[in-house]
Order: sequence, then C-alpha cells, then structure tokens
Amino acid sequence: MSSQMPVAGPAEVRAAAVRDLKADRWAVVGLVLVNGLAAAAGLVGPLLLGRIIDTIQAGSGNVLSAVDRLAFGALVFTVVQTVLSWWALKIGYRFGERTAARVRERFLKRTLALPPRVADHLPAGDLIARGSTDASLVALTLRSAVPEILVAVVHALFLIVAVLVLDPRLGLCGLVCLIGVAGAVRWYVRRARPVYLAVAAAGAELAGVIASNAKGARTIELLGLEERRTEVSEVGIAEARTARLGALWLRTVLFPWSEIALALPVVGVLLVGGALYANDLVTLGVVVTATVYLRQLVGPLDTLMLWIEQLQGAGASYARVEGLADIPAAEPQQAKAVGDRIQVDNAHFSYTGARDVLSGIDLVVQPGERLAIVGTSGAGKSTLARLMAGLDRPHTGSVTIGGTPVVELPPDQLREHVVLITQDHHVFHDSLRDNLLIAKPTATDEDLYGALSAVGADWLDDLPDGLDSELDLDDASAQQLSLARVVLADPHTLILDEATALLDPKTARQTEQSLAAVLHGRTVIAIAHRLQTAHDADRIAVMEAGRLVELGTHDELVTANGTYGRLWRTWHAQA
Repeated sequence: MSSQMPVAGPAEVRAAAVRDLKADRWAVVGLVLVNGLAAAAGLVGPLLLGRIIDTIQAGSGNVLSAVDRLAFGALVFTVVQTVLSWWALKIGYRFGERTAARVRERFLKRTLALPPRVADHLPAGDLIARGSTDASLVALTLRSAVPEILVAVVHALFLIVAVLVLDPRLGLCGLVCLIGVAGAVRWYVRRARPVYLAVAAAGAELAGVIASNAKGARTIELLGLEERRTEVSEVGIAEARTARLGALWLRTVLFPWSEIALALPVVGVLLVGGALYANDLVTLGVVVTATVYLRQLVGPLDTLMLWIEQLQGAGASYARVEGLADIPAAEPQQAKAVGDRIQVDNAHFSYTGARDVLSGIDLVVQPGERLAIVGTSGAGKSTLARLMAGLDRPHTGSVTIGGTPVVELPPDQLREHVVLITQDHHVFHDSLRDNLLIAKPTATDEDLYGALSAVGADWLDDLPDGLDSELDLDDASAQQLSLARVVLADPHTLILDEATALLDPKTARQTEQSLAAVLHGRTVIAIAHRLQTAHDADRIAVMEAGRLVELGTHDELVTANGTYGRLWRTWHAQA
C-alpha cells in the first residue's frame, strides 16, 4: 500500500457535504429563513437614513418630528436584526455540532470496518492525522462556516438587490466594480486545492515520523540512531514548512488584492452618484443610501473571502476524511468453521511481491495441542503467526480452521476460534474494569479478578480503587492486561508472539504456565524466543529462512542434532 491513503475527489466531497446538509435539512431551512429575515431587517436602517437626509434637505413641515420617527424606526429594526442574527447563529452552531459529530462517527465506523490485514498496513501517521487534525478542522468548519457563510451570502444578496431596486444605475456600477473580487477568488481557487492537500499530506508524514520516534525511543537510544532520526525529523519539518509557505504565498496574493477590490464598489458609486446628483438625476439621500449599502456589503464579502481561504484547507481535510471510504471495507462473510483443526497447506507469502517471506509451509495443528515455533530473527515465525490468525492471506496455498479459510471467517467467529497476542498492546484511557470488559462485556467481577490472577497481575492490589481505577500501567503490566483479556475471551486457539517478552524470565515462565492451566484443552501456539517455552510444548516447529525445516518433540529434535539441537545446546550452555 502507498505511503498515503486515498483522497476523495471534489465530486465525492460535494456529495458528502450534500448528505450532511440533508441529514439536518430542517436546521438548514431554519438557518436560511432566519438569516433572510435578519438581512431584510438590516436593509431598513440605511433606507431610513436616506429618508432622514432627504427630509432634512427638503426642510418642509415638522422636520424634527419626522426625523425622530425615522430614527426610532431605524433603531427598532437594528435591534430586530441583532436578535434575528443571534438566533440564526444559535441554529447554525447547533447544526454544526451535530454535523461534526456525524463526520467523526462516520470516520470511526469506516476505520473499524476495515479488514484487520488492511488496517494493519495503513500508515499510522496519516490515519492519526485524518482522525484528529483533519476531522477537527472539518468539524470546526461545519460548526462555524455554514452559519457564517449563509449569513454573509444572504446579507450580500439582499444588499445587492436593494441597491439595484434603489437605483439600477448605481446598482450596476457597484456590480461592475465587484469584478475584481470575482477575479481574485477565481485565481485563488484554481490553485488552492493541490496546495492544501500537500499541506495536509506533509503534516501527516511529520506526524508519522514523530509517532515512530516516540514509539521506538528506546531502540533509537540503544542503537545510537539519534542523529539519523533527527535528520529524518528535520526533513519532515522542512517539507511541512515548504508546503505551508506555498499556501501562505497564495494568501499573500489573495487578501491584498481582495482588499483593494472590495473598496472599488464604494468608490465607483460615490463617483457615479456624485455625477448623477450634480445633474439632478438622483437625490442625495439615494446616493448616501446606496453608498451605505455598498459599504455594508464589504462586511459579508470580507467574511466570504476569509472563509474561501479557510474552506480550501477544510476542503482538503474533508477530502482526506472521506478518502477512507475508498479503502475496501471488510465484506460480510458467511463462512463457518467446523472444528478447530488448523492446517497450513503449501503456503507462500510475500510482503512486497519481490521475494517470498514464507515458502511452501505445510503444518497441521491439532485441537488442544501446544506448539512452539522457534527460529532465528527473520526466519518467518511472526509472519506464519499472522497467517494463522487471519491477518494476512497467503499468496498461494491455504490456511484453514476446521476446513474453512481463516480469512473468510466473520470477525466475531474468527475471535472465537483464534486470537493473536503480540508484545504490542493498548491500554485505553479508562478504568481497569472497562479495559477488561472489551474482551467479554458480560463478565462478572469474579471473572475479571480470576483473569487477572491467572496472568499473575499482582499490581491489582496496589490500585486505589480496584477494578474502577484509572489505568497508568508500565509495559509489563499492560502486557499482563492484554493476556487477561485473552483469558476472558477464551478462544479455542491462542497464538502468542512475544506476548511475554516484556516480563522478566521468571514472571514470563509463571505466566505461561498459568495460561496453560487456565486454557487447558485449548490450542496454544507460541513464538518461542525463550527455549524453555519450547521445551514445555507438545511439539516444536523450527523455521529457517522462511521454511519449516524441522518438526517434532523436544527430545526428538535434540536427538536429531539439527538446527533446534544446536540452538538448545547453545542456549542451555548460556543459561
């Protein structure tokens, strides 16, 4: 899979936006209606101001009384506009929060629907960035942009129509002067999408680098890789900086140009209006009203210009969030395994297609058997474990449980048959109880205590609130928590891939023996790095360069004096 996940096209983003608007259509209708009323109320003030000027200029009758009435009317409509605008923003923000929640939920559902073998190969930094930074930007935009843009659009349309109705000549003059704004927007939009997609992609790459540095901090320190990882980080920072400078350049062109263009309608109407007034073709009040309308137009247009810039970044984030839909989700499976016998027939597997990591593997694991898989680093032990757990599909050959291909089993059935536990684990920021109930929601407190006891989790006694304690565990304790989940899930086949590697040798041996007792009658396949684990197994499979080279009991393999025999003597001499 490529280093970046798919990105939705403009048509897909528009379709997603339309779906989100339709999902809360009545809020959108209410938003438009209330904004329209607010904009209409806002037109009355400048109109009454023009009337005041014309009344004062005419000087006939009770001028003071007429001006007072007009001024009071302007005040009333200003208050009405303020109340309606507040109401519209309230509707808009509520709509935005609901829609933002739908976007996040949709992203989460799509992520969880991915097949494990697909999700396992996704670039972590890109996925994290899409689920956090991109989703947050989309949420912020939906929460703020929709109400503010609707307010600005409705207000701008009402002002333009009002100027045209007031005096078509002044209205046309103002519209002609707005061509500069349209030109600035067109120039910017045509260039913005690829630039903001590059900004988002560079940010995702940088997030991936930072995440890998944090995860591998101990390895980096142990191998003295600080300078190399610093160089990688600096390259990521430089690429992110270059991408952001590209977006900044677009903004430095757009905003100065738009500021000048937004001033032109007022200037144009003052010049044309002054000429018409000088020739007695319009009244001074009409010129002032038109000027005020066009001056008010600067506000909504300025808001639109700001949001046009922000919408490019939000649009790129929306495209990245929606791009997850282009990754094939797990198809519903109807297969069912009959029995728990695991069989690997002539399995070949390659991660890149260039060379096989596994070649011609034939192996049968009987129900209830304890099998240890040993071999040097890179021999293919973990890859074989992934195939038997259904995380990867062999390129040729097959891996079956009860005669059914492992990868064709529905996730819920697969978890009942086989669970793979590695040294990678996850502790949710929640109570110990909730972290355990993930494996078995119906478990009682007695079940939870029993599972923790089975894996030797003595640290339970040190927790202030017992099962209700918020967790902050070290790696070894977190690994025991993962094993306790397995005890609760009670699968028929358990595959341990360095599942006790973070425990000290004595604790690891005790934990493995406790698991064997608790899971009596279950199949246990252990990737054995400690040969004492292999010694306790019913059979031992020896891997070398992606091939299964030896298979038998401990005594048989030691007597045969092959690969395992040499490993055992070397390990036993050092023990």
